[in-house]
Amino acid sequence: MYQIITIERRYASGGNEIGKKLAEALGYKFYDRNILVQAAKNLDIPFHQVEGLEESSSGGILMNLSKTPIGGLVGNRELPLADKLFLEEKRIIEDIAKEGSCVIVGRASGYILKDRPNSLHVFIDSDKVKRIQRAIEKEGIKESEAENALKRNDKRRSGFYNSVTNWVWGAPEYYEMYLNAGRLGIDRCVRMLAEAVKD
Repeated sequence: MYQIITIERRYASGGNEIGKKLAEALGYKFYDRNILVQAAKNLDIPFHQVEGLEESSSGGILMNLSKTPIGGLVGNRELPLADKLFLEEKRIIEDIAKEGSCVIVGRASGYILKDRPNSLHVFIDSDKVKRIQRAIEKEGIKESEAENALKRNDKRRSGFYNSVTNWVWGAPEYYEMYLNAGRLGIDRCVRMLAEAVKD
């Protein structure tokens, strides 16, 4: 039985909703943006200052630091704030994984916990039409801006992920399950994942 499920997802694919419903179905703890809130608190930085920095890390020096157990945060005050933020989130994710059963959405959690036993790594995708529809209905994006919102957010996520992991964001070989929520539907994805977790 898998105790840790990490979910990466394309923007407006339904990955966050799937993660939340899966955690509820399994009785697991759920983590997404609450990791960012905790990281800001730990760094003693107002949340509004870090909200726009998340997933904008530059990588580089971060690649080496992110491999250390504590993320190399202590004594590296010269790092850009975005990099400090990611390293703190990494530390939080590692601590979460030690505490017990959980579902973690985003934040390169699958890479961070790639060597963790009893972990299931998932990528949620969806076709463009369904994503545009979801962006409008669920994210409150104007119809005229929806397509650009998809491109902008996917580019931001992939750039961040590729820089801190040296992996290619969304490449199927890094995940045990790769689901198209647009075709399968949110609830069916949740049921499939719940079954996979129990096997």
